[in-house]
Amino acid sequence: MYAAIVFLPLLGAVVAGLFGRIIGDRIAHLVTCGLMAASMLLGAICFYDVALQQNAQTIQLFTWIESGTLKAEWALKIDTLTAVMILVVTSVSTMVHVYSIGYMHHDPHNPRFFAYLSLFTFAMLMLVTADNLVQMFFGWEGVGLASYLLIGFWYHKPEANAAAIKAFLVNRVGDFGFALGIFGTYLLFDTIVLDEIFRSVSRFEGSELTFLWFSADALTVLTMLLFIGAMGKSAQLGLHTWLPDAMEGPTPVSALIHAATMVTAGVFMLARLSPMMEYAPDTLALVTFIGASTAIFAASVGLCQNDIKRVIAYSTCSQLGYMFFACGVSAYSAGIYHLLTHAFFKALLFLGAGSVIHAMSDEQDMRKMGGLRKRIPLTYWLMIVGTLALTGFPFLSGFYSKDLILEATFARDTGIGYYAFFIGIFVAGLTAFYSWRLIFMTFHGECRATKATQEKIHESPLVMTLPLIFLAVGALLSGKLGYEFFGGTSMDAFWGQALLILQDNKTIAAAHDVPLWVILLPTVMFVIGTFMAWYFYVQNPDIPNLIAQKFSAFYKFLFNKWYFDELYDFLFVQPAFRAGRALWKKGDGAVIDGFGPDGISETVRRLSGQAVRLQSGFLYHYAFAMMIGLIAFASWYIFGFGN
Repeated sequence: MYAAIVFLPLLGAVVAGLFGRIIGDRIAHLVTCGLMAASMLLGAICFYDVALQQNAQTIQLFTWIESGTLKAEWALKIDTLTAVMILVVTSVSTMVHVYSIGYMHHDPHNPRFFAYLSLFTFAMLMLVTADNLVQMFFGWEGVGLASYLLIGFWYHKPEANAAAIKAFLVNRVGDFGFALGIFGTYLLFDTIVLDEIFRSVSRFEGSELTFLWFSADALTVLTMLLFIGAMGKSAQLGLHTWLPDAMEGPTPVSALIHAATMVTAGVFMLARLSPMMEYAPDTLALVTFIGASTAIFAASVGLCQNDIKRVIAYSTCSQLGYMFFACGVSAYSAGIYHLLTHAFFKALLFLGAGSVIHAMSDEQDMRKMGGLRKRIPLTYWLMIVGTLALTGFPFLSGFYSKDLILEATFARDTGIGYYAFFIGIFVAGLTAFYSWRLIFMTFHGECRATKATQEKIHESPLVMTLPLIFLAVGALLSGKLGYEFFGGTSMDAFWGQALLILQDNKTIAAAHDVPLWVILLPTVMFVIGTFMAWYFYVQNPDIPNLIAQKFSAFYKFLFNKWYFDELYDFLFVQPAFRAGRALWKKGDGAVIDGFGPDGISETVRRLSGQAVRLQSGFLYHYAFAMMIGLIAFASWYIFGFGN
């Protein structure tokens, strides 16, 4: 059964990808969606059996690599953490598959698109079921490949091609760190099997890793390298620039990549490697700092974006920051809890945005929307549910998971913990503001679309709204249903051996004893952010433009995403172009070709040109040449050969 969960999406990808032109769109839809639905049902059974009934197991499929002491089985590690991730990935992916039937119905390459979706899901499932680091790296790179194919699916658009390449290259930077971390882990532990590493990690506490003249704490170095991989995949500050540009892909891709799968891979990896992270306090502090900084960066940029998908994308980046600093304060289950709830409400918001774009004839600029509340009421109310969950409305999913993270961060009782806590509180207010800004600009006020667009506005078909309803139910209920398992009294029994937390780092247990003001403050920030969004965009819609004009420099700073792209272009892209051009023109052209094939051919050409000049056609020239030759031969004979 467990192998079927992983390989059914691969089967769908193979059928749709290789035989799509033969079987046609309808059969490709049925095959891929049917196999994904089967994988989702089996995933639900897996969750019940493994997470709730505590039947964790490892299933050996075959020996993959065996070379000296390096041995890696192709195996499926099924424990509570894996079961939670399988439930999230298969549920959201199935909804995205079904939704795509309606959203992509006009596209002539449907089978290829569905093949990519299923391939992506297979790679993600391989990642979360990995028994060893090399197998995890296989899924890691498979997700990167599939995301490249999906983001650049509309390859006729230069923007989509550029975004796909950017995502691929930025992720390669993180993946290089991940690969080095795997090499170093094998060097230290003499194994890449996760369970063997976890059993022996305490013995290597305080050991040093030496490379050339560099010597440092081994576990700190290795976990930081592995964390770099997580930064790239989960778009953390510094390696985040690919995420907004990835919106060039079709909207279902945005929901799949940015809600429950690819960007959460880094959070999963930190939780999976918690036994190593717990013995590297410096790495945990770095994770906390990067996560909190990412949260404030992305939230501030989201305030000024006008593309409906980019606002939600920056929201994703910000919420990933919450998950990271939760792991940084050893509240791994809280981070996974927010991953679970976020998957439902963020997929709901992305697909809801797709429904809006579908209704608006592919328009994505919120400044050209407005007044859609009465034209597409079902989409409106479903997006309200997603927005309430995201912003932490009491008793919805985001309220439980986000508040648990903030309380655990405060309970950490360290300087870096307080930094993350107060940043997280402030970001909660910003999240409420930009989320309700999206709702008010899109659905309220007067419609600002062109007359031709207004005439075509319509509610999405049932095949698109049913997945939204399913996700809305998840956004409503997942927080309440999961609290006891992720932060309550049943937490230890639920997780079993899936997570390791040292006694001094049990912040979730301490989170239940924080002061009342810590518990109430996120809700207060939610109210303030929501009220300000209403006041600015409903009550006094002229105020935002006045503020943008008065503080134009600050507005441009946020609108241009803190100028990270421009900075990277100045520091890396342009120097790389200049170096490449210099090597091309001077190195390859002048030196290699100049002294190599081009130089030789040019020398032969010049000599042949000189030889051609001897062929004048005049008899006295030839007679003169013969006389010179005769004199030269006679001189050589007399003065040279004769001696």
